[in-house]
Amino acid sequence: MARRLTVFILIGMVLGIVVGFAVRSFVPADSQAYEYWLRGFGTLATIFLNLIKMLVAPLILGTLIAGIAHMGDSSALGRIGTRALAWFILASLVSISLGLVMVNLLEPGAGLHLAVGAHSTAEVGEVKKLDLFEFIEHIFPKNVVQAMAENNVLQILVFALFAGIGLTAIGEKGKPLVRGAEALAELMLQITGYVMLLAPLAVFGALAKVVAQYGLAILGTYAELLTEFYIALVLLWTLLLGAGAIFLRARIFSLIRYVREPLLIAFSTASSEAAMPKLFEQLDRFGVPRRISGFVLPLGYSFNLDGSMMYASFATIFIAQAYDIELSITTQILILLTLMVSSKGIAAVPRASLVVITATLAMFDLPVEGVALVFAIDHFLDMGRTATNVVGNAVATSVITKWEGMLEVEEPVDAERPHAPAHTAHRGARGLDLAEDMVIDERKGPPADR
Repeated sequence: MARRLTVFILIGMVLGIVVGFAVRSFVPADSQAYEYWLRGFGTLATIFLNLIKMLVAPLILGTLIAGIAHMGDSSALGRIGTRALAWFILASLVSISLGLVMVNLLEPGAGLHLAVGAHSTAEVGEVKKLDLFEFIEHIFPKNVVQAMAENNVLQILVFALFAGIGLTAIGEKGKPLVRGAEALAELMLQITGYVMLLAPLAVFGALAKVVAQYGLAILGTYAELLTEFYIALVLLWTLLLGAGAIFLRARIFSLIRYVREPLLIAFSTASSEAAMPKLFEQLDRFGVPRRISGFVLPLGYSFNLDGSMMYASFATIFIAQAYDIELSITTQILILLTLMVSSKGIAAVPRASLVVITATLAMFDLPVEGVALVFAIDHFLDMGRTATNVVGNAVATSVITKWEGMLEVEEPVDAERPHAPAHTAHRGARGLDLAEDMVIDERKGPPADR
């Protein structure tokens, strides 16, 4: 089933480009028919994304609460959380630094010689600047129902952290709620299986609309920026997968095969949310216990957006180059440190990378209107950085699981799974029965891989 769905997604991508180009070529752009075509294509993608967004909040809440409650003790939770954050911070530093190095070497903005005022901020639309203190205040929810309604991953994470620790503390009294959280997560995965059947149609609609609206010429106009940014992404993938191979060894190749489907979904839809439910399922199959992925993966979606962070540094320096503004090494290091803070939690903000770039430009007195340079092709850039976010979080979750000595035996990657959620439930139940055994005894060291 997995292989067939991947093939259908690829077919949807190709057909979307072909049909979109045909509409742009043969349907007059000022006609009502053209508008109907665009709205029709957009509707396919919007329905799919709305259904996925419907699943995200309850899925994260259920998996986080159950995962934290079954850590066994606070020391296991603290150890895994510390290791996860250490990995995320290091990955952030590498991603942003690589973006700065590559944009300085390739200089995609050199030669444009734009004058300040060449673009109007109206072209970008209203992009709210980030305020550090507002961001910190925004992390803590005042209403968990509102946080779920808005799919605010950070606020859901904070509530689930308190709920999971609280359920661990009250013991037997909290077990019905823990089982309810597990059932909620399994229900969302079952529904995900149904929703994913629409993925090829959604991919077709998303790409058809973009190509019909902008045409293939836009790829030529921005060819240098796109090519050089994707070269930087390939290097980042190499570093991430290489770091993962140090811990996972030969199983890194299996992980790549497992994540290909959520990767295609993320690339095609330019939405990390769209890939999240499928990524949970594929990590289950790779051998990551839900009690680990249910805690680390949502945390990574808030703090480990490697592709988005590299793009923020790449685009910021690109805009400075386009306006012939020389930035010293000291200033670029300050930009790096600023992005390390401002890029955290951006998954919950629409047009998140543009928000971060705008805030950084304003902070360093660079022309904010330069965001219009990248706004026109932001969708194409977003496809690459979103796929990179998925790769980075898959590697991070798998490595931390291996680090804890909890990586299980994987399933055949292309095996038929007509009852995938049921299997996942079985794995989850098994994990609950062995919860105490899976807590690492510091005197004996981590248990051997199963």
